[in-house]
Amino acid sequence: MQKFIAESPEKTEELAERLAKTLEGTEVIAMFGGLGAGKTAFTRGLAKGLEAGDDVSSPTFALVHEYSGKYPVYHFDMYRIGSFDDLYSTGFFDYEGSGIMVIEWSENIVDFLPEERIEVHIDYLSENEREITIEGAKEI
Repeated sequence: MQKFIAESPEKTEELAERLAKTLEGTEVIAMFGGLGAGKTAFTRGLAKGLEAGDDVSSPTFALVHEYSGKYPVYHFDMYRIGSFDDLYSTGFFDYEGSGIMVIEWSENIVDFLPEERIEVHIDYLSENEREITIEGAKEI
């Protein structure tokens, strides 16, 4: 387990860029954290680090956004997913193994996530500070 303190959204993005450099292209990144914790900022940093640009927004209504870069990046928002049927209807399982899956609100689907995954927990410390814990990833 690796723990970090990010003092700003930019520092959150920088940390994610560093994680991106360790990825091999088929990882599942399960993100945990409350509203406004910085999950989308973290995903923006991953996309930058994977040369997929920085035009990243939360896929709350679309459920998934796709980005092209070094590897395909599939950015999911599971905020409104409450059952296996809901999850299945998103096409979620069709994406496994075809790129890097970044999943916001993973706590809503934790029972359906693959065992082999990277978990990113973002905890609010203050308006600008976040504690970010990363499990299952290579050292960054």
